[in-house]
Amino acid sequence: MNGIKIFSPATVANLACGFDVIGLALDLPKDEIFLYKSNNPGIRIKKIHGSSLPNDPKKNVAFVALQFLLKQYKKKQKFDKEKEEKIGFDIELIKNIHPGSGIGSSAASAAGVVYGANILLGKPFNTMQLIRFAMEGERVASGTAHADNVAPAIMGGLTLIRSYQPLDITKLHTPDKLWVSILHPQIVVRTSDAREILKQKILMTDAIRQWGNIGALVAGLYREDYELISRSLEDVIVEPIRSMLIPAFHELKIRCKEIGALGGGISGSGPSVFMLSKGNDTAKKVTEVMNQVYSPLQVDYKTYTSPISQQGVKCKCIQKLN
Repeated sequence: MNGIKIFSPATVANLACGFDVIGLALDLPKDEIFLYKSNNPGIRIKKIHGSSLPNDPKKNVAFVALQFLLKQYKKKQKFDKEKEEKIGFDIELIKNIHPGSGIGSSAASAAGVVYGANILLGKPFNTMQLIRFAMEGERVASGTAHADNVAPAIMGGLTLIRSYQPLDITKLHTPDKLWVSILHPQIVVRTSDAREILKQKILMTDAIRQWGNIGALVAGLYREDYELISRSLEDVIVEPIRSMLIPAFHELKIRCKEIGALGGGISGSGPSVFMLSKGNDTAKKVTEVMNQVYSPLQVDYKTYTSPISQQGVKCKCIQKLN
């Protein structure tokens, strides 16, 4: 096997009250990545379809994440110089997740390449190490090496980050009937800008309320208590500020809950908005309401209805370039 086709999922980070600690993997949309092991040293990005991404390798998240993995692989194997110079990769990216969408476009690229490379190299790295490599790609995209998108992309399902030092991430229980509706307004909200507007200090009363919601959300997931999940999807710290950047956010949220959504919020730093529902039928109705709210606005947008991807990144073997 010298090649692999990778399907790397979109992700929802921050999950309302779970700012910077809880994320989930979607089944749709997903990027496609062709990764080939080569005897020519180095990493080459052969083609990028569907999006205009940086040509400078140092600014491309897939390149940077894979470079970190390859560097650690060479150290791990203790190769002599001749064998080390015969290790390389060729990458072809098909971007179905729009950069700047707030549903983990950079994470899909970074997570996908390190997951695929690990398979082609014989699986020398564990899950936490792969997440570390992918986080370095995220550092290029947003300025910080965060894991709330790459962790669910690699591990699948819902994930909780307990700590970064040391990296401690656990996969949470995902109720079978939990579905996600996504609205992606075609506007630009930079992660760095979205972080700059956040308050540096918060009230203790708000912090206590947020902690209670996080704990109750996790309990609701394990108990498959959809009413508790619904009550817990409340962000009293970040959403009140960032929601100002998203047209018709409050109307969207109110109308989706009226039709049966459990609740939701801003995906990542925005501009995408997510809503959770119990069951596919309700999720489709919620997506229809999203369309109704946004169709009169002079804003281009896309919507998705998706189950939660339990597996995350998926791969299949290929033998040659198309």
